[in-house]
This record gives sequence, structure tokens and C-alpha cells, in this order.
Amino acid sequence: MITLKVGLAERTYPIHIGAGLLERAELLRAAIPGQQVAIITNDVVGPLYTSRLLQSLQGKKIDVFSLPDGESHKDLATWSRIHGFLAEKRHNRGTCIVALGGGVVGDMAGFAAATWQRGVRFLQIPTTLLAQVDSSVGGKTGVNLPAGKNLVGAFWQPSAVIADTDLLSTLPDREYRSGLAEVIKYGVIADRVFFDWLIANTALLMRRDSAALTHAIHRSCEVKAEVVASDEREEGRRAILNYGHTFGHAIENLSGYGELLHGEAVGIGMVMAADLAARMQLLPAAQARAIKTVVSAYGLPTARPGGITAEAMCHTFGMDKKVTDGRVRFVLASRIGQVEMRDDVPAALLDQTLNTDFLCEFNG
Repeated sequence: MITLKVGLAERTYPIHIGAGLLERAELLRAAIPGQQVAIITNDVVGPLYTSRLLQSLQGKKIDVFSLPDGESHKDLATWSRIHGFLAEKRHNRGTCIVALGGGVVGDMAGFAAATWQRGVRFLQIPTTLLAQVDSSVGGKTGVNLPAGKNLVGAFWQPSAVIADTDLLSTLPDREYRSGLAEVIKYGVIADRVFFDWLIANTALLMRRDSAALTHAIHRSCEVKAEVVASDEREEGRRAILNYGHTFGHAIENLSGYGELLHGEAVGIGMVMAADLAARMQLLPAAQARAIKTVVSAYGLPTARPGGITAEAMCHTFGMDKKVTDGRVRFVLASRIGQVEMRDDVPAALLDQTLNTDFLCEFNG
């Protein structure tokens, strides 16, 4: 087992990474000192892993709430249903809400924990690669509105993250590839050596080699933990974690939540961000093409679905959380391993990126 720390003073918490952790009762009980527990899961993950979790928490008073699978259920109506469940089962301020699932479950359970009786303890047990490397770490919780993704939510840090790599064995290939998009992101934003490692180890990661997968999760969590510790509430540097997400969130919204997986939309978004940076002569064109090549090599789409217009994407950008004083801020790479925030993107160059079918293929 590897343990990292997210250093946030009195809210510092561990990230445990390794195989067989769901059976490590001492890890779970250290994060859940009280007797009352509410497990939030979904209809796909729950039947696979809830009984194992219950066994490790034997002796505690446990209630289980299962929500339907999918991004389309990450909304205020489902959040309200969780609160109704907590009230019905008489959960008090001493309870711990446990998220057993992927990013949607983690966001829903975390937002419920942040708001139930003004905040209760929260434990993350992510069951997807995307959740293990990204959404379970950092305390962002929230729900979608028709106008945009994650527009309602709260910063609420977990007491621990337990990333059991064994839980990824049942993950469908498409979900697994979706998680790899966020892994690639960390190489682009912070670590050229890791980016090159991802190129060299594509075959190992695609076949879920245990050692390669553990390294990818470990390095991804290291990068995110360091960034979150430096800027918990995204007042500055933490925004670099949104690389590819301004484009990606717009694509998710316009294609209909659930049509594209989050990582698939982020993969497209990273390619579009690389293309825009190259057009601005911020990123060498060869490096933009390298980003597209890696995204494609990991089985992710590199172009937005047909029917989504440039005009619609620009309109959706206006609701993005990265808008400041009416100006859209894009996270753009200046080289692989380094990014910066830019709110001075020329409209003509953005229009070229939004309207071309040959992203990163120009002779810049």
C-alpha cells in the first residue's frame, strides 16, 4: 500500500492506494470513528462491493442508499432524495457518509455530506479509475444543472480516500479509458517525464498491468494533492487541474449528459486546448500533435461529435465556472509539463479551433 497526504492543516487527510484495501478494516475504521454510517452507492457498483464493505464495518449502524447509474442522475432531485433518506433513517451530525462508486456517486455523496446538518464526516472509496486519480481527491462536490456542469456544489474534504486497485477489475473498457484521460492531463499540466512515461507504457496501461496502473494512480494523485494543498478553493493555481475541461464541459452539456463519458469529453477538450495554444504560438505545434497522439493512443476520441456548433459552444462557455468578469479563462499549455491561465484568447483563433475538422494538423 502507498499512502499520500493532502496537506490542508487541520483538514489534512490520507490517500491510500493499493490492492485489497476494502478488506483493511483498520483503514476504514480510522476514517469512521463514530457508529452511524450512510453508504451512498449506485445500482451497478452496489451489488459488486457493498457486502465486502459491510463486512469490514461490522458492528456499526449502517444504512445503504443506492442511486441509478449515470451522469444524468447527478442533479438536485437526487441530492434531495439522499437528504430525505438521511432524515428517514435519523442520521445525526455524528454520522459518516461513505461514497462507494465513481465520480457521480462521489460528487453526490460529498455534496450531501457538506449540506446535511451543515456538514458531516465523509469517506471516499472510488471504484473507477477516473475517480481514483481525480474526482475523489480535492474536496470538490456538486451537481449539474441544465445550464451547465457542477454549477451547484461545495468544497468539502473527505476524511480519507481509499483507492483499492482491485475494484478496477470489473470496470468496463470504455470507463477505464475515460479515466486515462485524466491521467494524461497530469502529464500535460505538470510532469513531462510522466507524459513520456505514458507514451512508453501505453500497452501496459491499456492491458491494466498492475505495476503500471499503480504508478499511474500514484503519480496522478501526487500531482493533484500538491496542487490542492497549495490552493484548496481554486482561487489561483488549482485552476490548472481544469486543463481540457472548458471545452470538455461544453461538449458534455451540448451532447447530453451521459452520451459521452466525462473522460472522453476531457480527451477531446485537451486536443482542442492544444490546438488553440499552438494557433496562439504559445505551444509548439509538434507538442500539440503529441498531445493528440497520446489521447488517441489510449482509445479516446479527439474530435467533438457532429451537430455541436461553434456558436453553441461559445454560448456554453459563458456559464463555465472559469469565467471571470465576463471573460472566459482557458488553461493552455506553453509546453508539455507546464500550463497557464489565459483570458486573452483572440476570437479569430478560437473560432478556427472550434470550426476545424483537423485539430493539431496545421503546419504551425
